[in-house]
Parts: sequence; C-alpha cells; structure tokens
Amino acid sequence: MGQSVSTAKLTSRRDCNRSQRSKSKSTALIGQMQAEEAEEVERNSIDGLSDIISVLPDECLACIFQSLTPGDRKRCSLVCRRWLRIEGQSRHRLSLNAQSDLHPLIPFIFSRFDAVTKLALKCDRRSVSIGDEALAQISEHCRNLTRLKLRACRDLTDAGMLAFAKNCKSLKKLSCGSCTFGAKGMNAVLDHCPALEELSVKRLRGITDGAAAEPIGPGVAAASLKSICLKELYNGQCFGPLIVGAKNLRSLKLFRCSGDWDKLFSLIVDRVTAIVEIHMERIQVSDIGLTAISNCLNLEILHLVKTPECTNVGLGSVAEKCRLLRKLHIDGWKANRIGDQGLIAVAKSCLNLQELVLIGVNPTKISLEMLASNCQNLERLALCGSDTVGDAEISCIALKCIALKKLCIKSCPVSDHGMEAIASGCPNLVKVKVKKCRGVTSEGVEWLRTNRGSLVINLDTGEQLDASASDGGGAQDNGVEFPPMVASQIGAPSIASSSTGRSTSHKLLGLLSGMSLVACTLRRFGNSNGSSQS
Repeated sequence: MGQSVSTAKLTSRRDCNRSQRSKSKSTALIGQMQAEEAEEVERNSIDGLSDIISVLPDECLACIFQSLTPGDRKRCSLVCRRWLRIEGQSRHRLSLNAQSDLHPLIPFIFSRFDAVTKLALKCDRRSVSIGDEALAQISEHCRNLTRLKLRACRDLTDAGMLAFAKNCKSLKKLSCGSCTFGAKGMNAVLDHCPALEELSVKRLRGITDGAAAEPIGPGVAAASLKSICLKELYNGQCFGPLIVGAKNLRSLKLFRCSGDWDKLFSLIVDRVTAIVEIHMERIQVSDIGLTAISNCLNLEILHLVKTPECTNVGLGSVAEKCRLLRKLHIDGWKANRIGDQGLIAVAKSCLNLQELVLIGVNPTKISLEMLASNCQNLERLALCGSDTVGDAEISCIALKCIALKKLCIKSCPVSDHGMEAIASGCPNLVKVKVKKCRGVTSEGVEWLRTNRGSLVINLDTGEQLDASASDGGGAQDNGVEFPPMVASQIGAPSIASSSTGRSTSHKLLGLLSGMSLVACTLRRFGNSNGSSQS
C-alpha cells in the first residue's frame, strides 16, 4: 500500500512539473506572438493610429456599405455596434414581407432603419397581409418616404391609405398591385401628396363597377404627375379625371384595361400637351383614338400592342403630325390592318426614328426600303412573326440601314442567304439575334460570325427551350425589348432591398468610388495630422 502511495505521489509531482513547464513554454510562446503582433501593428500604423477603419468618417463607411450586396451588408452589421448603426442609417431601400406578423416588429425595424425613403411591402397571396394600423404605424416612422410599392396587401382599406397619405406627403412614386382598397384610398393619396410624380396601379380590386363608380382624381398631385401606368383594371376609366387633369403628364401606359378609350383620348389631347410616350396594349382603341393622339405633337414613343381596330389610317395620322417620333412598336396580332401603307407614312414623316419593332405585321420590300432610306438614324430594328420578311427584305435592310446597330429576326422565312447579306452590309451592326427562323442553320450563322468577327450573334433554332421567352406563353412569345444604347437612358431601379437589382459592373463602379473616397479621406487625415505635428 505504501509503495503504491509513494508511486502515486511521484507521478503526480511529475505531472505537475510537466504541466508547469508546458505552461511556461506556452506563456513564452504567447508573449512572443504578442510581441510580433505589436511590432507588425506598429509597422502598419499610420501616424500612430492602429485601426484605420476607426478614423474613417461615418459617411465614408456608409458609402462602402452601399457598394456591397445585401448579404455582405448584413454580415458587416454584426462586426460592432458602430457598423450596425451606420449600416442601418445608410440603408435607404427596404423590402419587407408584409404578412400580418410584421406588425409587432415595426417599431424595432424602423428604429434601426430610420433613413428609409424607398419601401416595398410584399405579401404572399395565400397569406394574411398587414392592415391599416400597421401601414399607419409605418408612415409615422417614415415621414420622408418618397417611394412605396404595395403587392398583394389585401387587408389594406381606404382608411389605411388615408392615414398613410397624411403622414407621407413627400411621396413621389406609388406602385400598388393586387390590393383591395378603392377609389377613396387612391383619392386620399392624390389629395395629400402634392409631390407625386409616378403612379402605377395594377389589379385594384376595390374600384366599384358601373355608374356607381367614384371618379379618381385629379387632386393636388395632378400638377406634379408625370407618369401614369394602369394595368388590368376592369373599370380603369375611373382614372379619366386624373389623366385629363394631369397637365404635365409625359408618359401614359394602358395595359388590358376595359372600356372605350377613344373618347378619353379626345379629351386628353386638348389639355395634356407635354405627353411624349403612349403605350397601349389590348385596350379598346381605334383610328378615332389614334387621330386624337396625333395632336400630341411632342410624341416620341408609341406602342400599339394587340389593338386590332387600329389601321393604316390611324397610324398615318400619327406619323403625319408626330414628326418627333423616335420609337415605334407595333404588334399587329396578324390582323393585317397595319402594313405597307402605314409604314410608308412613317417613313415619309418620322425621319428621327431610332427604334422600330414590328410583330405580327407583314411589311414588304417596298416599305422596308423606304424606311431604311429615309430614317437614317434607325439603330434598332426587330421583325417578328412576319410571313413576308425573307432574304430579299433582309438584303434590302443590310444594304440601306447604315446606322443599324441591333437587329432581331424571329419566326420569319429567312435563310442563310439573308445571313450572307448581313455579313456584307450594316457597317455599324453590333448584335444580331435570330430566333425560330427554320431556314437559318448553325452553318450559316458560323459563316456570318467568321466574316464579322466583332458581331455578337444569338441563334435559337427553336428546337431547345428558349430561356429568354416570357413566362406568359404565347401572348408574349414575340415580345421584343431593346436595352438602352447609352448610359444616360438607363432608368432608375425599381424599389427593392439594397443593391438587389444591380449588375456586377455597377457594384464594381460603386466599390471603386468607395475606395477612392477612402483614399481621399486617408490623405486628408494624413495631411491634417502632419500639419498638426509641424
């Protein structure tokens, strides 16, 4: 027993000595590492300041945060209390899931994000949305709100919109879709928001039908409104007083809104003289409406999409008087009511035409040759779903369209011979998109690519799934949208969470600008420290 006890004591003493030696070694090692770190910090210090970020002004750090993705911003907010505060105060865009359980969180959310000016409230159509009390509470926290987007907020009523409008009088843009408030709620916004410039309304369910429908507008916002977009409204003509009263209106877009719009256009043109853009899609309008529109002498952009009652006569009236027309989109729906006669009128009068999109229209070489000869500024041309555009027509375009930069051909009887014509013409052509043209083969496109190496070519034979096709199916199958050609034409991004819709180039530019601002700030601090030491 004694021997075992002494052995245990000896073992314990050895373990203790070994532990002390290891502790001393680790302490020495840690001390050495700390010394090395201290030397490195001293070497990297700038004017004795070991933390470079801490000397940056809040505005500079906020600029850096604005160049990051939403995920990176969230991670940065977890670094320290200062970063959390600056990230919240520098966030001007916010997108929230507007379900009913958002209500109790509103004070906490907007106490942190107290500088929000652009807000999106979106709810799943299957869920219960926030109500009037929640919207009123949000408006109390965001009195400087300039943009609001409401999606599927079905529990909002006229009372909630009235409370919101009274608090957010600086509102400049309102977009609402699939909501259930009615004319009184819309009039509340128009009566209390004198700075409103853009209004977009889609599927507003609370508007009363028939003779009992309450007119909307004009209100105090009529003087500032510049853009009105109405989509899928069963009784969209309730907005007639607003449209007629918006004297400074520049853009009017009507999508699938029932009613006879000819009479309203006759009233609009007498009072709204500054309008430059009109977009009509699947609405009841005829040559009478187009003749009225022709009195808008400043008109630059016209879209006629699936309006079968519009013919060459109406288009000719517009072309004759609206000589400033730059963009013309026509979807004839293969009704053959707009063709050579109307396009020839455009070619004779609209010499500033830069963009022409023809879908379901059957132009011939006669009208295309005149357009190519007279419209010397034509840069973007799309021919879709035409039975008459073949190799001869493409050859004419290749020969005559000197300024053409982008060409789209879709579902037309064009073959490889047309591609050969493009190879020898259109000296300024940058991009060609060919879709579902059975006569065009990959060999013909490859030949074109070989002879025009700088040309961007997009071929889709229609055999594989078209990734760029719209989800709307056949109704949008021939849809064509040209991106802006210059940076000055790029529109403002839609309401979303911070940095959501930015491209990589925009993020890079933002990051570079933030870096340059950091560099300038550091130089400023360095100079100020140097002068104070001297």
